[in-house]
Amino acid sequence: MRTGGDNKRKATRLHHEIPVAYRSVGSFLTDWATNISQGGLFINTRNPLPVGTAVRILIQLPGEPQAAAIEAKVTRVNDYDNHHNLVPGMGVEFTDLTAERREELDRFVQRLKGQLEEP
Repeated sequence: MRTGGDNKRKATRLHHEIPVAYRSVGSFLTDWATNISQGGLFINTRNPLPVGTAVRILIQLPGEPQAAAIEAKVTRVNDYDNHHNLVPGMGVEFTDLTAERREELDRFVQRLKGQLEEP
């Protein structure tokens, strides 16, 4: 069952696979983010966390010297066995970005956008 936010994105999402690790109460998991924007990302997983769950995302952006730790919350879920044939996983929204992290994300998303627009 698809739950959570309607399509109210504030920033365009770009499709790009990035390994992510995330921590929530009592668990530490690794999966792949399949798209990213300045405001959040979608994590492809068969076991999404419930909408509203606070998570700490660890993400190594290409071109950045170290992994970024970003606070986020789950805003939508696509269950594994959904009948809409949606990719299973969860959309997370970044909730507490420092100015430095926001700039790193902006640089990465702009670089990625430029690569996708090239002929």
